[in-house]
Amino acid sequence: MHSEYIEQRDGGYYLAGTRVSLDSVVYSFNEGKSPEAILEDFPLLKRAQIYGAIAFYLDHQAEIDGYLACSEREFEGGTIPLRQANPALWEKLERARAKMGEPRT
Repeated sequence: MHSEYIEQRDGGYYLAGTRVSLDSVVYSFNEGKSPEAILEDFPLLKRAQIYGAIAFYLDHQAEIDGYLACSEREFEGGTIPLRQANPALWEKLERARAKMGEPRT
């Protein structure tokens, strides 16, 4: 999928040349927000970028909806406990808890 307004990078879809995810625009659009209201939420974007993102979504709705559903499942079920994600920070927090007399988890 290619568009002058949307690019794929880091496993996601983004408005080209920005850090704004397509997800953000699509969720707002699906909540019933107008392109102008979405533009108010992202004032650094241009009107054409918002309309381009919505057009891209509508042209690829099945694929993007599938991507969003998959992303939601990964987010809900894929969080890594801090103990595994950053063991050094976990130990630091545990030492701080011990100094404060809080029980270990």
